[in-house]
Amino acid sequence: MWSVTELTGYIKELFEIDDHLQKVEVSGELSNFVRARSGHLYFTLKDEGAQLKCAMWKSDARRLGFGPQSGDAVVINGRISVYEASGAYQLYAKRMIPAGRGDLTLAFEALKEKLTYEGLFDPEHKQPLPHFPRKIGIVTSANAAALQDMLNVLQRRYPLVQVLIAPTLVQGDMAPAQIVRALEWIDGRTDIDTIIIGRGGGSIEDLWAFNDERVARAIFAAQHPVISGVGHETDFTIADFVADVRAPTPSAAAELAVPDIEELAGALHGMHNALQQDMSAYLEKQEWRVRELTQKLTHLSPQRRLDTDRQRVDGLLMRLETAVSRRLEREENRLGVMMARLTAVSPLATLERGYAIVRDENGRVLHSVTAVTPAAPLTIQLKDGKFGATTH
Repeated sequence: MWSVTELTGYIKELFEIDDHLQKVEVSGELSNFVRARSGHLYFTLKDEGAQLKCAMWKSDARRLGFGPQSGDAVVINGRISVYEASGAYQLYAKRMIPAGRGDLTLAFEALKEKLTYEGLFDPEHKQPLPHFPRKIGIVTSANAAALQDMLNVLQRRYPLVQVLIAPTLVQGDMAPAQIVRALEWIDGRTDIDTIIIGRGGGSIEDLWAFNDERVARAIFAAQHPVISGVGHETDFTIADFVADVRAPTPSAAAELAVPDIEELAGALHGMHNALQQDMSAYLEKQEWRVRELTQKLTHLSPQRRLDTDRQRVDGLLMRLETAVSRRLEREENRLGVMMARLTAVSPLATLERGYAIVRDENGRVLHSVTAVTPAAPLTIQLKDGKFGATTH
């Protein structure tokens, strides 16, 4: 006797050992299409007579070159197995392409895998876009509406930028070679900052020139950053993967290439206000600092000490003048006393009393008659004058 789990496991093993069921290609219409939050896809593949439950894991879904939805006719490659929890068999899809475009899609996937292996899509090869380009080169059809759309966007967002157009076919067998020549010509200029390459929407056949390997390698070899704006948002080309930046539309490519002048003006106005506020705050802080330093300098200034010393000198001078005045007064008094004394013993005082002073011819005062030589000239001084005399 089998348990349900054992029987289901055995059936699943039979499916998985059958080589025919492990590599199948099935065509049909998508129904009940669901993209889970996990990124896995769950859907039903049906035709007029039957339905087949299917699942595609996130890792495989990431490689899809289109956005599948219910009602699409597709061709799926994968394996058949049993989902044991529900006991139902289902197709685990590895690859999905739109029906009727199988050859182109397979060629797209093959080139994508080849260039991925060679590293042409690696992020380290991506060049950053300049923030303020001076001149932009556009590789597209000169008669396309997409070109006018890009020019309108560039003029509206950043009228300062110049535009150089490298016209080329963007559809048909001759388009890839022309796109490469136009890209190489514009990339060879030294006055270009950014290159936009692209065209408007269309079928996969219309966009196929941008899935050409020559175009992909020319974009990869470009010295200037390249923005790819091919088709509509759901369209993906090899040019998108190899370009430095992928834009969903040509107009979006123009928006990515330049800044918005109105946003720049707003940002500049904001920076001006912020700078003004910062400057005001800085100046206020410095003024406060100057006042603080001025107070400290005033406190430490030698002027105060000079004022103090000047006042001290004035005081000392006044004391000196007073002391000198007093000293002079004392000396004057002393001198008066001494003069009085000197006057008292002065010969003049003696003369006032009626005496006379006798001097010889040499001016010596005679104190005794013995010092007088006969007939010698003498000088006699009285209180009011002097006169000469001669001895006998």
